[in-house]
Amino acid sequence: MLQLISSPVTDIDSTRPEIPVQVDRIQLAKRRWRGHAEDGQEFGFELAAPLKPNDTVFQTPVARYVIHQRPEPVLEVSLAVTPSAAAGIGWAVGNLHLDLSADSTRLLLPDEPAARQLLGRLAVPYQPTSAVFRPGRFVRNPCSADELGQSHRHEGPPRPDSRS
Repeated sequence: MLQLISSPVTDIDSTRPEIPVQVDRIQLAKRRWRGHAEDGQEFGFELAAPLKPNDTVFQTPVARYVIHQRPEPVLEVSLAVTPSAAAGIGWAVGNLHLDLSADSTRLLLPDEPAARQLLGRLAVPYQPTSAVFRPGRFVRNPCSADELGQSHRHEGPPRPDSRS
């Protein structure tokens, strides 16, 4: 029986076993689509906003159905480079309007000919791999405001206007 979903479940019972609903990145970005869980349960999605990985979309007394984004072919660039090199790579990728994501150790780009050509032209070593790709997601190591410099301080009263 088709279950129509309009939004994620808000009252999640995490003690119930999880049944994955595998979805690719492009499908996950849509608001109207159909999908199937691993147990065969069929879903129709008519959403106000796209779902995110790990959203619970349906719950029964014995299980909960959870969105899982499928891994896809990506190019991995190690961030074991100088900060200026990483910034240059990011600028070059953005300048070509290619998608990019980063965590604390690597940059990820979709495995596309344009990305391979760019990295080759820049002589940036990369490794083809498979990963869950979330464009525009940039995770960095936590750091204090002191590490970010004076411009990132937000505490204290507002500074008086220096204009006369």
